[in-house]
Amino acid sequence: MPATARPSRWIARCLLAAAYVTAGGLHLRSPGGFVAITPAWVPRPEVVIAVTGACEVAGAIGLMTTRFRWWAGVMLALYAVCVFPANVHQAIDDIPIGGARLPLAYHLVRLPLQPVIVWWALYAGAVIDWPFKAKGRPDRSGRPTLPVR
Repeated sequence: MPATARPSRWIARCLLAAAYVTAGGLHLRSPGGFVAITPAWVPRPEVVIAVTGACEVAGAIGLMTTRFRWWAGVMLALYAVCVFPANVHQAIDDIPIGGARLPLAYHLVRLPLQPVIVWWALYAGAVIDWPFKAKGRPDRSGRPTLPVR
């Protein structure tokens, strides 16, 4: 079975695409909470939130296409890295979203999960196979892969 045809990858892809379509839609429909957690050093946060919302939706669509899947995986992984400062800012400054403060437990779980989201995007996008690829087995998908060490 080709690495890109694994049921686990298909499930990961569908779940991640659904999450990013939802998040992107929220960025576009209700940007206030996202603007609130945007660090002060980010210029024009309203525009940035609208652009990131559109990027999340585009990335979700890209994940579901064969042609753009690899690039969508890479770009969504980079996106997850780039939004991490906003998540840290929200946790440190206890910024309320929609008037509600999130409990410390949320932040203690959410922040360490960011690397998992990065991995998830790379796996769903067929950029990496780790940890599911058998050692020494060549990748026959024809798609570029990042080296795993």
